[in-house]
Amino acid sequence: MKVLVTGFAGQLGHDVATELAARGISCVAADKADFDLTSRESVKGFVGACRPNVIIHCAAYTAVDKAEEDSINCYNVNINGTRYLCDAAAENQAKIIYISTDYVFDGEKDEPYEVDDTTSPQSVYGVTKLEGENIVRNSTAKHFIVRTAWVFGANGSNFVKTMLRLGKERDTLNVVCDQYGSPTYTKDLARLLCDMALSDKYGTYHATNEGFCSWADFACEIMHKAGLGARIVPIPSSEYPAKAKRPMNSRLSKQKLIDNGFAPLPDWQDALSRYLEEIQ
Repeated sequence: MKVLVTGFAGQLGHDVATELAARGISCVAADKADFDLTSRESVKGFVGACRPNVIIHCAAYTAVDKAEEDSINCYNVNINGTRYLCDAAAENQAKIIYISTDYVFDGEKDEPYEVDDTTSPQSVYGVTKLEGENIVRNSTAKHFIVRTAWVFGANGSNFVKTMLRLGKERDTLNVVCDQYGSPTYTKDLARLLCDMALSDKYGTYHATNEGFCSWADFACEIMHKAGLGARIVPIPSSEYPAKAKRPMNSRLSKQKLIDNGFAPLPDWQDALSRYLEEIQ
């Protein structure tokens, strides 16, 4: 089996390629320098040359706030790029694993979101990722759509690294306390995606580390585990304005993973401990 991983320079793509290599699975790890995701001919040529059995599509436009003013580029990457990749997958009879997001929901539900709950994205980023989902669903039956949230990994910037840096520079940090979700370690998610690549249990899934918290809770745990003394001051989202609207509830139910025999990811606190060991 040969697997094409897009977005290799990102947090998740890097860990997926590493996990595939550890399993002895042939992997082509690609990024912007290898082909242009927004060019149909470039995508078709690259995929046709490497002829993968599986495509794990980690590449995306993820600058959520910037996307509000840069919607054309966000659209080209997340919608057109996904369409071109799906067309190339179909030509090569490859299954595709598409990484999606909690931003496809409006975040107003009181309970964790199930995979078949009504979607209602509130940002340009969310709209483009949902359209990407629809393209994948309509292109082939051999697809996995995996919605995740609050990711952190060694290869790139993320909330944990930001908190570690600020925790060394400041005595107090204001962190939003009314948005809830599940921090997700890309190494854990990568293992699941590789399990899916070997499976035919197609469909839409939610995948995050187990347990829920607020951003402020997450920040407190980072300070505690890293041995930093910065005090976390919980603040409402209204005191931290952003261009793109964030879901207040990003909690995702993983019941479908369990129902289909996939192992749930470990607790987020355990994942954070292992991550801090990795990057130190």
